[in-house]
Amino acid sequence: MPYSSLYVHAMWSTKNREKIISPELKNELLAFISNYGKEKGIHIDRVNCVSDHIHILLSLKADQSVSSVLGLIKGASSYYINKQKLTVGKFEWQDDYLAFSVSLSIVNKVRAYIENQEAHHSKKTFSQEYNEFIKAFGFNKNGG
Repeated sequence: MPYSSLYVHAMWSTKNREKIISPELKNELLAFISNYGKEKGIHIDRVNCVSDHIHILLSLKADQSVSSVLGLIKGASSYYINKQKLTVGKFEWQDDYLAFSVSLSIVNKVRAYIENQEAHHSKKTFSQEYNEFIKAFGFNKNGG
C-alpha cells in the first residue's frame, strides 16, 4: 500500500468573479463540499469561502490528482447548487484555479488562513490576493 502526505491549498472563483455566494449559500455550499469529500474519499482538511471565491486545503492520496479532485468538487458543487436552485440564475465556477503544495510544517498556518477568510478579505480583494499568489509562486499568464 502506498503512503503519501500531499497537502494542497487550492482556490478558485465564481464565474466572472461574481459576488453571488450569500451567507446562506455559503453554509449550504461548505456542508455539501465536506459531505461530498467524505463520500468520494477526498480528504478535505479545511474549506471556506467568501462571496466570490473559495479556498480548500486537501490531503491527496497517492492515486488522486489535483485536477481530477478539483474537477469533481467544482462540478458536483455547481451541479448541486443549480439542482437545488440555491441562486437566481445559473451558478458556475471559473474554469481555472490556483493550487499550491503545502509543507507539513506550515499546514496549521494555511488552516488559519483559510478559516479567517472573512477578516482577510475585509482588507484585500480577491483580485489582489490572486495576483499576490501568482507573483509569489512564479506563475505566468499561460498557467506555468
